[in-house]
Amino acid sequence: MDKNINDKIEQTLILIKPDGIKRSLTGNIIALLSHPDNIIVGAKLAKVSRELAMEHYRHLKNKPFFNDLINYFTGEWHTNRVLALVYEGPDIIKRVREKAGATNPEEALPDSIRGKYGRIHSKTLIFENVIHCSENKEEAEREIKLWFKPAEIVTIRFPVEHIKEITTTMIWKK
Repeated sequence: MDKNINDKIEQTLILIKPDGIKRSLTGNIIALLSHPDNIIVGAKLAKVSRELAMEHYRHLKNKPFFNDLINYFTGEWHTNRVLALVYEGPDIIKRVREKAGATNPEEALPDSIRGKYGRIHSKTLIFENVIHCSENKEEAEREIKLWFKPAEIVTIRFPVEHIKEITTTMIWKK
């Protein structure tokens, strides 16, 4: 790969949020993100704890809607699961954010993911915008490290260290 293109290769976190899971929109959303340059390098269904949600949205902790957001994200209205994805590609953060559309579904372009599938919860005014995508490179790194272990990602782009640990592993019973 040409060095200029390789310099533009980034990773981003995408979460298909609880409302997207509940409404079975995962396939539609992944299809809309499909492009030869958008490569999935990590994927898992994750149960969202209150602690994980609060850490993920820590930058919004002083907003008046923070508690409603955490309740929404942890499944009070839909489910407490999200599909967490790591995509990589040239300028992936910018391209995914454009495809996702504006955070407020009413302001999102009709052909964007949030424009097609988002809505505003009438009781709390929380944006049920079905998808989260990292805002910039720094947030992408923080969020990917929050949601994934290095071994869960096919291509490692952030520094790692190797430690030796003794653990108990759950395996399938024979």
